[in-house]
Amino acid sequence: MPNWDTLEDIGNVGQIAGVHAVGLIGLIVDAANRARLHKKNCKKFAHHLKLIGNLLEQLKITELKKYPETSEPLEQLEEALKRAYLLVHSCQDKSYLYLLAMGWSIVNQFKRIQDEIDRYLRIMPLLTLVSNARFKERLEHIQNDQYDYTLEEEDRKMQVAILNKEPSMADTVLLKKTLSCSYPSMRFEQALLEENEKLQMELQRSQSSMNVQHSQVIEHLIEVTEAASRHSRNLEASYSKSHDGKAFSGVETCHKSIGALSTVRNTSIPSPEYEVQYARGSDDMEDWHTDLLDCCSKPKLCPMKTMAHPPSAQQMEF
Repeated sequence: MPNWDTLEDIGNVGQIAGVHAVGLIGLIVDAANRARLHKKNCKKFAHHLKLIGNLLEQLKITELKKYPETSEPLEQLEEALKRAYLLVHSCQDKSYLYLLAMGWSIVNQFKRIQDEIDRYLRIMPLLTLVSNARFKERLEHIQNDQYDYTLEEEDRKMQVAILNKEPSMADTVLLKKTLSCSYPSMRFEQALLEENEKLQMELQRSQSSMNVQHSQVIEHLIEVTEAASRHSRNLEASYSKSHDGKAFSGVETCHKSIGALSTVRNTSIPSPEYEVQYARGSDDMEDWHTDLLDCCSKPKLCPMKTMAHPPSAQQMEF
């Protein structure tokens, strides 16, 4: 399983240093609204923390820090909230393909951090300080507010596609459509370059922590972006010559491309146990070929016909 301590970006840690619990919750809620992946998980997580924030606002945190029995669990709560912020912020800032590949690991992080935050909240002897009925009711509501964090079906399909050691035509088009939604203002070549740069940073972090399996997955993703970029340039050049330099165009929205994910051929979906199966077929190849441009109302992504097969990524548990 990857070491998710690599989520801790130095710049972000510096930005949240000294921020108290209620302030951290506000930052998390704001970051959740800008998430590019795990949007539902981020919103559920933020909603749960808002309940805690509303409760903490009733208390005088500066007073709580004066007493050892409340200051220590409060400090631990704030440390857990800092990790929560880094997790939610990563769903906005990190490589889109990386977030997809590590999907179930992120899901487990949401579960673990929420449990940790709730645990610190429970061990704080708050009821001895504030004993009114309204406070007790809110605390009980927080304890009952439990969500089933999971990976969306569309993201599961995309995870299978990008981890496939022998990508099919459907995998290639699925990659193109997914990136068109994640980078709506960029051409495909620019989106791949952006992803490649972010993946290179992730690879450096992973190698510095000596996480071999994690590094192998990132290297595979880098190869996927480089292969897609090469074939995109070749196909664009060929298309331009045969159409007197006319640009590509399309009329379908990004939302249609998301719905089209359900038409991808039946294949094994990664489970929470991270058992990714790489078996592939190509029955729908022709359908995907005729649907290359159904990605955005004003697409800037150039279609490609196929993707070179990156070196095989080992079947792994994340």
